[in-house]
Amino acid sequence: MKKYSACIAISAICIFSVACNGVGKVLKSNDFEKKYEAAMEYYNSNRYTKAIQVFENLTLYYRGQEHAEDILWYYGQSLLKEKDFFSAAYQFKRYAKQYPYSSRAEEAAFLSAYCQYQESPSYTLDQTTTKMAISDFERFVERYPHSNHVPEINAYLDEMRDKLMRKDYEIAYGYYRIESYHAAYVSLQNFLNLYPDSPYREDAMFYLLRSGYEYAINSTETKRPERLKQVINDFEKLSGTFRDSRYMDEARQIYNKTREAMRADQSL
Repeated sequence: MKKYSACIAISAICIFSVACNGVGKVLKSNDFEKKYEAAMEYYNSNRYTKAIQVFENLTLYYRGQEHAEDILWYYGQSLLKEKDFFSAAYQFKRYAKQYPYSSRAEEAAFLSAYCQYQESPSYTLDQTTTKMAISDFERFVERYPHSNHVPEINAYLDEMRDKLMRKDYEIAYGYYRIESYHAAYVSLQNFLNLYPDSPYREDAMFYLLRSGYEYAINSTETKRPERLKQVINDFEKLSGTFRDSRYMDEARQIYNKTREAMRADQSL
């Protein structure tokens, strides 16, 4: 049994070595035409990992030569097939920049932005990549307004903008949760101004009201009257916008407590 297992292990190593030697020989070759043919053969037979190795090698030597454009295009395609979106985005952007008059320039520009979109993380994480993808898509639509990709892009843009909106809401609400009421009030107000039609509008208006109340009630005597008056205004906005709000009972309690505090201040 041990001898049988050893034979299997040796066979596996041999197969791996042969496979590696195949790519290795291609990479060491000085015949760039054959190297290009090998890369295309790997690509057309769906062996993208090997194709990537050879195309990457070829990009170092084929700049400005006969197959340079195809090499860069299929290098990006191979990376895309392997779901290496970060690297593929870079190569497609490179292609669009180097070959702006190519028949594939539009597709390269789209794929560069699409790969950035694929790299866009959950709303809980940093959204730098999401913002880059949005910018790339917007530039694409501006340059190719009649592209067949525009409806698809609009859907991606809506998705990513919703993600940024959710991120901004969670940041603002996060200040409320840690009882940083002034920061919460400012952030929630900014959120409401930036996203007037947000599905989080009702929540944001309620936590704005609560944050404003907590901030006002703990203010100095000179600042309290003005800030308590703002709480009344915020309640009226909430009740006027969402008459049947699920927060209305608690919101009305805040309103009543604010009125009591204002009367108490006036009696001093």
